[in-house]
Amino acid sequence: MTAFITWYLILTLLGWLTFPLVHFLFPALADKGYTLSRAAGLLVWGYIFWLLASLGVAQNDMGGVLLALALLIGISAWAAAGRQKSILDFLKENTSLAVTTEIIFFVAFAFLAFVRSANPELNGTERPMELAFINGILRSPVFPPQDPWLSGYAISYYYFGYVMTAMLARVSGIPGSMAHNLMTSLIFALGAIGAYGILYNLLPHPVSSAARKAKVENSLLAPLFLLLVSNFGALLEVLHHRGFLWARNADAGQYTTSRFWTWLDMKELSLPPSHVLPGGLWQRLGFWWMTEKQTGGSLWYLGAIGQWFNEQFMSDRYLWWWRSSRVLQDYDMLKQPLEVIDEFPFFSFLLGDLHPHVLAIPFNLLAIAVALNLFLGGWRGTIKLFGARLHINYAGFLFSALVIGGLAFLNTWDILVGATLIVAAYVIWRASEDGWRWERLEDLLVFALPLGILSILLYLPFYLGFSSQAGGILPNLMYPTRGMHLWVMWGTLLIPIFAYLMYAWRAEKIPSNWKLGLSLGLGFALLLWVSSWLIAWIGSYTEKDFVVNFLASQKLTASQFFTATSLRRLSYIGSLITLLAVLIPASSLLFARDRGIENPVSPAPASDGESSPGQTPTRFIFLILTLGTLLVLIPDFVYLRDNFGYRINTVFKFYYQAWMLWSLAAAFATVHLLQNLRRGAFHTGFRILISLVIFSGLLYPALGLLTKTNNFNPSFGFTLDDFDRIKRDNPDEAAAIEFLRTVPDGVIAEAVGDSYQSEYARISAYTGLQTVLGWPGHEDQWRGGYGPQGTRRDDIKKLYSTLRWEEAQLIIKQYNIRYIYIGPTERSTLPVNEQKFQTHLKPIFQKNDVVIYEVPQQ
Repeated sequence: MTAFITWYLILTLLGWLTFPLVHFLFPALADKGYTLSRAAGLLVWGYIFWLLASLGVAQNDMGGVLLALALLIGISAWAAAGRQKSILDFLKENTSLAVTTEIIFFVAFAFLAFVRSANPELNGTERPMELAFINGILRSPVFPPQDPWLSGYAISYYYFGYVMTAMLARVSGIPGSMAHNLMTSLIFALGAIGAYGILYNLLPHPVSSAARKAKVENSLLAPLFLLLVSNFGALLEVLHHRGFLWARNADAGQYTTSRFWTWLDMKELSLPPSHVLPGGLWQRLGFWWMTEKQTGGSLWYLGAIGQWFNEQFMSDRYLWWWRSSRVLQDYDMLKQPLEVIDEFPFFSFLLGDLHPHVLAIPFNLLAIAVALNLFLGGWRGTIKLFGARLHINYAGFLFSALVIGGLAFLNTWDILVGATLIVAAYVIWRASEDGWRWERLEDLLVFALPLGILSILLYLPFYLGFSSQAGGILPNLMYPTRGMHLWVMWGTLLIPIFAYLMYAWRAEKIPSNWKLGLSLGLGFALLLWVSSWLIAWIGSYTEKDFVVNFLASQKLTASQFFTATSLRRLSYIGSLITLLAVLIPASSLLFARDRGIENPVSPAPASDGESSPGQTPTRFIFLILTLGTLLVLIPDFVYLRDNFGYRINTVFKFYYQAWMLWSLAAAFATVHLLQNLRRGAFHTGFRILISLVIFSGLLYPALGLLTKTNNFNPSFGFTLDDFDRIKRDNPDEAAAIEFLRTVPDGVIAEAVGDSYQSEYARISAYTGLQTVLGWPGHEDQWRGGYGPQGTRRDDIKKLYSTLRWEEAQLIIKQYNIRYIYIGPTERSTLPVNEQKFQTHLKPIFQKNDVVIYEVPQQ
């Protein structure tokens, strides 16, 4: 509780200190950046600290962190100079916005902290890696921080989010094992207020106190759709285990066949249900009209459902809540399945991974806000650059570069979306000022190139030590997404989006350019298809052996392969039709024929009381709809080459970014339709429809939380510190870890195992000490190959097993090993010969089966 309160106070103070700066930076936004002040402050604070430490100006310690904070305060004070009255006037006029934002932040932060305290374990999936990075950064004397899982090397990964986590851990004085869970909770809270602020800025500018109150309340739908509403996976799980559309053998009392579930073809749901939801519990799914007396209390009811889900699903090969992140199913031409990752935000928070795509959420929202501010003409000014003219002021240009570069440092994939959105917003704003002419191409190049160069220069120390596994673009010829899978994944967002597009076209009669929209939509899809085959054709020459071997593995000739994949794409045409049904109207409405948009939504006033002609926040929705649709469409034709060898990672990263964009559009669409469909059958029908959609989307978080937390009944009490688990399960090893946290820095030897095996590389993960080799597979991904690892895995095995001290001594010298750890994992997985260490080294820690030897330092 103390750590939670400390973090809450730190981030609240940070937001207040940064508000003068964002008030200066976001003049065109209705909230003047208030809802984004914490994220902006954390970005600037973290950047200053990282840069000073990387340049050797500051140390990676409390002094360096406080120096960076002082510089942030100084920048914010400079921004506030001469603007104190306007800042105070804004706060007085927007008290309800400020209070609501503070409430949302506290509730969201407390909610997920409570969830994490019920299952704070950091073993399994990517969590040990993330913990290792946090502790490695805390332990590093200088930047770039040391890689805790490859001694002698710095981290080769996008680690900015872990720098921020370690920075907050240092200020609050808590260990990395607690900071991990608190940072996950903080990201959830920052995402909540960031989404809330963006929708607030998109909604109509209120002209009365009632309208202002409605705007404050309606904006709550944005964090709901972004962070809580999920796909239709949980609904299908309930229907499947209920036996819906399954034929039943009356004699055996078992389910046998189902055309629907076989056709749906989702992981394991095509198998007959082995359990059926009891009728009494099925009835309780109507809990919203059941009285507390009938259920014995809402907590009892929720616990009953969670208990049932635990009993029914925990024996599954995959936990039911995990399956919802694996909706898409890919098959090669021999019908061999390939797993595809299609995570969405609440799955990530339920899982508890603090991976870069999660850490980047609030900063992606910050990038969207930057784009919206540009879209509305918020940074009017002129920059002359080598004879060219940028129509933006210096502060806006610099902050845009800082945000785009920060996205690359946080999660490199996100720079594609953030940069595209910001540049597109700038060009469309210029078109609203001066029309669509060839000069817009000049605007694009003159703005995008310097912006990209500056975003790289600002984070140059990161790029100098970064090795990427990405290796170009590859064609996706045989893995299109099925239409039904697309709707299971995206239906909760697509339904309100389609409803809004139909209403905008038919009821509001917004000017559109259907000819251009059709040309862009169909042309882009055709371009992707042609490009995929062109890349494949080029590859048949540049990588002839690979192509020949691939066709042989599929038992097809080149012509047979073309025919088979084309027929498959036609049979899966539902997904393409769905995406074009969004892309064509969205782009038609975005690039309207005339400069104005006849729409009841009026733009938020800029600081000077003016706004760009024809530019309204509503039109920005069509931009993010268009970009989100492209992100979902692209992996059906091409993907980025990496170690996985197929589109799994591209779908994962692109879909996650698309969820952020589409969820904001879905929230806006819902608010807009609820406000404008005042009466009649459409009014009633939409309210019923959106209620069912939201209810279906909330089944996943409601039931998933109960399953994951054992009905909020942790076996050993609530805690945010995973290290308490180590103390409980292995007190000897916990004591050794606590001891190693106090010793001088040095390389430690411990057992090496495969990735995702939490018992390996655990000592380096919890202490931050560099080990000779952690998870080999992950190091391969981070560095684009196994080369840097060399023979480390075999050498560590030899270090423990050899009888000869001379052989062990050579390995110790080669990797500059200072500490040799022998614990339960080493004794059970390696043929440990401890006598040579006992003879030549001094044990500095020993407790039962755990012993640590130190190599004398010259």
